[in-house]
Amino acid sequence: MATDTLKSTTGAGAASGGLRRLLLDNGALTALIVLVIAMSALSGDFLTTDNLLNVGVQAAVTAILAFGVTFVIVSAGIDLSVGSVAALSATVLAWSATSAGVPVFVAVLLAIATGIACGLVNGILISYGKLPPFIATLAMLSVARGLSLVISEGSPIALPDSVSHLGDTLGGWLPVPVLVMAVMGLIAAFVLGRTYIGRSMYAIGGNEEAARLSGLRVKKQKLAIYALSGVFAAVAGVVLAARLSSAQPQAADGYELDAIAAVVIGGASLAGGTGKASGTLIGALILAVLRNGLNLLNVSAFWQQVVIGVVIALAVLLDTARRKAGATPVAAGSGGGNKGKQAATYGLAAVVTVVIVGATSFLHNGSSAASTPKMGLSLSTLNNPFFVQIRAGAQAEAKKLGVDLTVTDAQNDASQQANQLQNFTSSGLGAIIVNPVDSDAASNSVKAADKAKIPVIAVDRVVNNAKTATLVASDNVAGGELAAKSIAEKLGGKGKIVILQGQAGTSAARERAQGFANGLKAYPGIQVVAQQPADFDRTKGLDVMSNLLQAHPDVQGVIAANDEMALGAVKALGSKAGKSVSVVGFDGTPDGLKAVEGGTLYASVAQQPSQLGKIAVDNALRALQGKKVEETVKVPVKVVTKENVAGFSG
Repeated sequence: MATDTLKSTTGAGAASGGLRRLLLDNGALTALIVLVIAMSALSGDFLTTDNLLNVGVQAAVTAILAFGVTFVIVSAGIDLSVGSVAALSATVLAWSATSAGVPVFVAVLLAIATGIACGLVNGILISYGKLPPFIATLAMLSVARGLSLVISEGSPIALPDSVSHLGDTLGGWLPVPVLVMAVMGLIAAFVLGRTYIGRSMYAIGGNEEAARLSGLRVKKQKLAIYALSGVFAAVAGVVLAARLSSAQPQAADGYELDAIAAVVIGGASLAGGTGKASGTLIGALILAVLRNGLNLLNVSAFWQQVVIGVVIALAVLLDTARRKAGATPVAAGSGGGNKGKQAATYGLAAVVTVVIVGATSFLHNGSSAASTPKMGLSLSTLNNPFFVQIRAGAQAEAKKLGVDLTVTDAQNDASQQANQLQNFTSSGLGAIIVNPVDSDAASNSVKAADKAKIPVIAVDRVVNNAKTATLVASDNVAGGELAAKSIAEKLGGKGKIVILQGQAGTSAARERAQGFANGLKAYPGIQVVAQQPADFDRTKGLDVMSNLLQAHPDVQGVIAANDEMALGAVKALGSKAGKSVSVVGFDGTPDGLKAVEGGTLYASVAQQPSQLGKIAVDNALRALQGKKVEETVKVPVKVVTKENVAGFSG
């Protein structure tokens, strides 16, 4: 009897230990399954074919970058440059195919060659220059981003249609980015598991000195490893540019961190020696599912960053727990039995996921369609008071009209905004309001919404090459002319001024710059000594103005394309602001109006952003109901100075 009890206990303990070992060895896969089940239960919009394809598309660029980073991390290195290399490769492609007139196929080869060159430079600096990988790739991050800006002159470059088709679908349903991701994943798996260079990565990552003593040419192998990372970064850049129909010089900013996170979440160790392509893919999918699901659940983009940070920390803790528990490391030379066991694990995981998700889907079945109109609002950023006011006006009007409004923040990332617009489209919202990060980059997503018969309203900035129901915006050209007139009259028609331009590629920056130029034509005595972009950002306005003052200390006036840059300029000018130097801003934000009242800002061309949000929601509801809307709705602008600021309501 005692023996039977002992056997039973031992069997239970073995089963418990086996389950624990299974979970530890497949922590990323377990996390992905839990996430899919949770999102399916929380959102009825998550488990649809269109949305699952969205997740694949949204994971594609990160996954392709991460496959390349996997090679580096397995060999105990790090590559912080992949995001910038992706942007540079895309810019080379677009510039070659347009300005240089090179055939598209050759332009793609040049983009790949650019990635290889950047990777080789990283490898040379690390292997022969003895620089730490962190420093070498950090330097390349800056160099590649700078070259991208130089080649593009800071503006997006539209792609030829033959390249843009890479962002389309095959057979009307399979997204090309997903297909490219799958192909690159298979290549990465083959390199890691079936080639000499792959085995070298594991050997170098496990013990570099031992690998060298065993006859491995470590320096040359590192050259190849970083060159491979560059190739994958270049492919990711081409895919990203195709999605956005343009090469954005600021694209993929910060994507290197997502790529590293995907590799670590997928089970690789930053200490080197472990990692696999399938784990990296799972890590990228986890990040994509998180962002997609949190968008569908209307979770703030700021909180999304918190959640993703927590997930990365948990992934590292899981790696530590796995090592302490003696879980099977993922390295080269895994036997056929292990591979069969792994395939069985993945198969079992798929079955369990399908069964549980199928059960949770009943939570959403049979529910009647809500009578409340649903809309989505994608703003370029919520780090700018102007757009915060647009959101406030839109939310107040939505509440008044009984509209369910979901607001997202693209954080000035055109790719992230494309993901958000895709999520809105697959969620079947009645209407979409978009304030584009970039007027060209939003076109493909708006076309997809139009194809789904969802009306799109553009606010503040136009969407190029796509149909929108209406554009709700201030007359930026007229506002720019008023700003120019204000500064010229303040200076008595003579003087030296500088212009702080907005974010390149946006219609607002372009139209305001046109207005400035038009207005200054009437004042030949006004000399524009410098024009520099500061990207609508206060900190950049401060830095750019500080630099310009070194070259032009006798400047007498400043025109800024928004109040944030104007306030940065005021800070740089110090005691000169409002006395020897007059500054004119644009937008009429609360901080800008306070500066006008205080006298440091001479004037602000006020747009009434809350009215923009209100009118956008009104027009979206009219379009949703099938009513006629005007093609363009212009909101009046007004010059606010110290004399009339007290009576301005905004």
